[in-house]
Amino acid sequence: MGELNARRASGQGERRALGRWPNLLILLLVTAAACGLYLVYSLRAGEVGFPLDDAWIHQTYARNLGLHGEWAFLPGQPSAGSTAPLWTAVLALGHWLRLGPYIGTYLIGWMLLWGLSAAGMWVFGLLSPAYHCWALAAGLLLALEWHLVWAGVSGMETLLSALIILCALGLLLTDPVRWLWLGILVGLSAWVRPDGVTLLGPALFVIAIGLPDWARRGRAAIRLLSGWLVAFLPYLLFNQSLGGAWWPNTFFAKQAEYSVELQASLWSRLAEQGAIPLVGVGVLLLPGFLYTLARAIRQRNWVVLAGGLWLLGYLAMYALRLPVSYQHGRYVMPALPVYFIWGLVGVFEIAGRPAASAVRRVHGRAWLASTPVVLVIFLFMGASAYRRDVALIESEMVTTARWVAAHIPPEALVAAHDIGALGYFGERRLLDLAGLVSPEVIPFIRDETRLAAYLTEQGAAYLVTFPGWYPELVNGREVLFTSGGMLSTQLGGENMAVYRWQD
Repeated sequence: MGELNARRASGQGERRALGRWPNLLILLLVTAAACGLYLVYSLRAGEVGFPLDDAWIHQTYARNLGLHGEWAFLPGQPSAGSTAPLWTAVLALGHWLRLGPYIGTYLIGWMLLWGLSAAGMWVFGLLSPAYHCWALAAGLLLALEWHLVWAGVSGMETLLSALIILCALGLLLTDPVRWLWLGILVGLSAWVRPDGVTLLGPALFVIAIGLPDWARRGRAAIRLLSGWLVAFLPYLLFNQSLGGAWWPNTFFAKQAEYSVELQASLWSRLAEQGAIPLVGVGVLLLPGFLYTLARAIRQRNWVVLAGGLWLLGYLAMYALRLPVSYQHGRYVMPALPVYFIWGLVGVFEIAGRPAASAVRRVHGRAWLASTPVVLVIFLFMGASAYRRDVALIESEMVTTARWVAAHIPPEALVAAHDIGALGYFGERRLLDLAGLVSPEVIPFIRDETRLAAYLTEQGAAYLVTFPGWYPELVNGREVLFTSGGMLSTQLGGENMAVYRWQD
């Protein structure tokens, strides 16, 4: 009998494994179509590029690493201005293979979106074994959710961070938990984004509350922290060797630059961050997310609760330290898959309960049916937003950078706020007013009087910026070039300009 049962279990495992392959193939094709849709929308506007200037910062570091073996934004000047060293290293492979900034990056983004959707299937099955046959729905949700598709073709590290986060929480749901590997994954997450260190929170929460005795808690904590230190300590040493600080320059620069946002009330900042997951299909998943957390509390399922609390804490952290939601809330995008999967589990659990009346059955079915409809509607709306975002960067930052490359002497020192495209296309010596590769400006990053003195002392010859960023700096300066982009002004913005600072 034991041998028979073993054969049956083996056969079921093989069938389940075989059943996953068609789903993975479906997700591969769907993610390719989703990424392709966004790129086609962009091409129809006559633009190929990225929707963020920061993507060009990664490309510049990656090009110098892939072609010259240097970890530097400016050749010959090593710096810790990349927030995501692992992402830079991945992009460098594309430059090493001579794929340029576009093909390799888009392919990597597609593979990450595919991997994230596959991880969503896996985590959904762990969270809700009773509905594991619907795991493909979870994968399709992530494959078509507009924030995530936008991130997949953005040239940014967002989806790599999201994949590590979802896999880490997935490992926490397995039995037994491989604490050493979980610790290594949490340590690795910092190489993509420093906020990945927060994943220690749910892991330690589960150890403290979910394990039955102190002996098991101690062993689990030692394994977790040992794995974490193995991956995290080299990250700190890497930053220290390049920039003289334990954290990358951007860790401090962004907080200093947007510190004025902290003047808003805490409640408004929390509401602003909390609204980001709700733009799109997420609003339909909110009842499911709350239901999942409530059920976890009732059943004392500390692992499920830990994932939900981590998400809420992640949003609160940005509300407290970097309360910005521009560019579709890109800073909190890595956490969105957690919300979507936890929410979808709750939706299935609610809809699957025995209905007390025909009215409730109708409501439940309408709720489920509306989810894919809203998902697809926002997929196309996101494509339009992506097209506009790329066109804005191309018409302002890239156009200006190309003018600098053609008209400013190669030996000139250029001061600029947005250095991504300028670094990649302009290839001039730069003073970074945002502090990413010139961290010495961080203490006075919004003090225009001190910035003016700094530019003169350093011998800057030109200033490249949007006029509204530094009204005092540009006042009375000779304008040598303006981008002339129509999109920025149509959106209520202004054109990037090049000013003569001093001869």
